[in-house]
Amino acid sequence: MKAIRDPQNLLSEGLAAIRAQFRVPDNFPPEVLAAADKAAARVPTEHADWTDQPFVTLDPATSTDLDQAFTIERAGTDLLLHYAIADVAWFVSDGDPLDTEAWKRGTTTYLPDGKANLYPPALSEKAASLLPGGPRPAVVMTTRVAPDGAVKLEGAARALIQSRAKLAYETVRDEDLPPDFAELAARIEAAEDRRGAARVNPPEQEVTRDTDGHFTLRFRPQLASEERNAAMSLASNLAVADALQAAHTGLFRVMAEPDAGAEARLRRTAVAFHLDWPADIPLTAFEKTLRATVAPEAAFMLAIRRAGRGASYIPYREGETPWHSAMAATYAHCTAPLRRLADRYVLEAVLAVANGKPVPGAVAAAFERLPQAMARAEARDGQIDRAAIDLAEVALLANHEGSLFRAVVTDIGESGARIQLSDLPIVARVTAHSVIPGEAIRVRLLAADPIQRRLQFQRVS
Repeated sequence: MKAIRDPQNLLSEGLAAIRAQFRVPDNFPPEVLAAADKAAARVPTEHADWTDQPFVTLDPATSTDLDQAFTIERAGTDLLLHYAIADVAWFVSDGDPLDTEAWKRGTTTYLPDGKANLYPPALSEKAASLLPGGPRPAVVMTTRVAPDGAVKLEGAARALIQSRAKLAYETVRDEDLPPDFAELAARIEAAEDRRGAARVNPPEQEVTRDTDGHFTLRFRPQLASEERNAAMSLASNLAVADALQAAHTGLFRVMAEPDAGAEARLRRTAVAFHLDWPADIPLTAFEKTLRATVAPEAAFMLAIRRAGRGASYIPYREGETPWHSAMAATYAHCTAPLRRLADRYVLEAVLAVANGKPVPGAVAAAFERLPQAMARAEARDGQIDRAAIDLAEVALLANHEGSLFRAVVTDIGESGARIQLSDLPIVARVTAHSVIPGEAIRVRLLAADPIQRRLQFQRVS
């Protein structure tokens, strides 16, 4: 989910400046486009025929870069999730122009008004995308999901699949989906709860105008169809991580717990939003109670996301167990190769391990290089997200110069006190002496600068 949505293009001028500042590419070099056209014509020759299986996709209605298709079947009390993932490696070869450009980009970069693809549209939105209308090459991973939500990778193979329907989160009906779709999601969610996973799904913030013509932010919680769809990726990624760890290879997604300072700031943020967070309840338990349909709780969910220490990638290391605190498990990324460079290589390792073959040397070497490449891409994307949020916050407070706001000090730094406004999901800095973290103050907005994407406040009490 994007940090900010702008369906009415209300922030277009400011977003253009962000694109320029961060040099977000608006196209691909000619040699990369030519390579994509050539790759798109490549005929699959190593793929089993799975076109008789009833695969479907489930994504936002406007999406055309479809990484995943799925079907589910019963096996006694277990469920078998057949998860087809776009076979990007079939189209992209190590060292070719597509590969070289992908290593420069690392990820598909999302902004409220569009995206900069990892691969050219001839692949990402056509030949490699799992759109209906024709056989598509994929890597089908089969994951066994037990009644208690335990997962195990049963197999992986290159296959031609035929998607029966392009379903949309906004309009999908239960009868459009495999019969056990909701049951599979419920099993995965129950397993998460037993593990103590801290994963939360904060809402998107959508920029709109109110009846007076002022900017406002509206929270859009995830739909049930989105959450259930995410469970399939989670199940597959957990199963893949276990299989790779057992085979002494792989690339893993890891994240540390929020440190004590971050949790202390979050507790003060909860005070700003008038949320009752008992002192003896840990963050992992409290965040499970939050409702994305209640504005202060939705805003706090976003604050939790911002407070995280950040996830990263590490290759397999003998004697180490990679750990993702939010998942409370060993975890890998492999289900979005059209949008993340690392997933292409993890899929290649999965194919090898699941079929008793050694991981290709080029893939093993890539696992050593990918953490740095992905960190660079994610740092850039994080800066762009932060700039878009800053822009939206400035727009929200435009024409409110001179207004007073209630706030709570969340921490003190060299550049002043960091404050959380009590009635808006906005974090800012203010010069304030003799204040302590947790103190309630009042501030006046002096300036909302759309050019610098900066808010200036003054403490008044």
